Amino acid sequence: MTTTVIDGSVEEGSARTRRLPRIPLIDQARAVALIAMAIYHFTWDLGYFGYIEPETATTGGWRIFARLIAGSFLALAGFSLVLGHAQGFRPRPFLIRLGKIGLAAALITLATWFLFPQTFIFFGILHAIAAASLVGLLFLRLPVIVTLLAAAAAVAAPLYLRSPVFDHPALWWVGLSVDVPRSNDYVPLLPWIAPVLLGIALARLFLASPLPERLAGVGTATKARWKTLLATAGRHSLAIYLVHQPILIALVYCFSLVFPAPAPDPVESYMKSCTRACTNERDGGFCESFCGCTLDRLQQANLFADLNSGAIDVTTDERISAISSQCTANAETRPDLKE
Repeated sequence: MTTTVIDGSVEEGSARTRRLPRIPLIDQARAVALIAMAIYHFTWDLGYFGYIEPETATTGGWRIFARLIAGSFLALAGFSLVLGHAQGFRPRPFLIRLGKIGLAAALITLATWFLFPQTFIFFGILHAIAAASLVGLLFLRLPVIVTLLAAAAAVAAPLYLRSPVFDHPALWWVGLSVDVPRSNDYVPLLPWIAPVLLGIALARLFLASPLPERLAGVGTATKARWKTLLATAGRHSLAIYLVHQPILIALVYCFSLVFPAPAPDPVESYMKSCTRACTNERDGGFCESFCGCTLDRLQQANLFADLNSGAIDVTTDERISAISSQCTANAETRPDLKE
């Protein structure tokens, strides 16, 4: 999602330097990641407007797809960080780039705060790239093995170091909270610093090889227009990232005005949502019983319509709390759920 000037020099040994040519393949790889991201966001938009199941983009293969996209952008950011400072740290270009990314990240936070206040983006992919770029400076000259070990530690940290201490909102960016915050794009520093470090390590190995010269002409040798377009898009990836999702949402919204999505069955939607939330903590049998019970009691108390319309706050309404407690007790005492 970031643009980086690759031209520069790199030290070989203690005295010899070589001029690095621009490598179109890197820009093209970034553009391919942009295309993949647009496909994923379009799928999310279709779910948001009701044309497909709302959770489609956040579950199953689509969830894996999203993580691969995020990892590719972060790895490319680490790779470009090394190439951009191969001859030595250049503070002015770095700070300009960091400022652009930071400003874009703040803009996304502000926009999503108004559009999706319950799931606004407070530490998404751009926030992660900005923070990881600062951390990545520490690894530009360290041995590659140290960088790879740090990447492995970053992957392992959320598996072993989670603590309620990190549940405070001020520490959500770390990635070690027990309760995962709700956000439309949550890319905490741990474990997501790992692909950035991997990109740094790969770039260090890349510079120590003859590959830069060999790959300089690859991707543009045939002068194909689509390759040129990819390279251009890759060089302007930050701008494309900022505008592509508003454009996609606008297109789907306009389509919905002419061909609106069919209204979902509220009962079916409730059961799916309740079961999905419940199975994060309990087994399927319990959740089926619990959700069926709460649905029946909400309908009997004439609360179901108000709940669907948002007129009831489930976190503070005592009637909802009472129904939840009663249905939890009923589900736990069912003979077929006892061991």
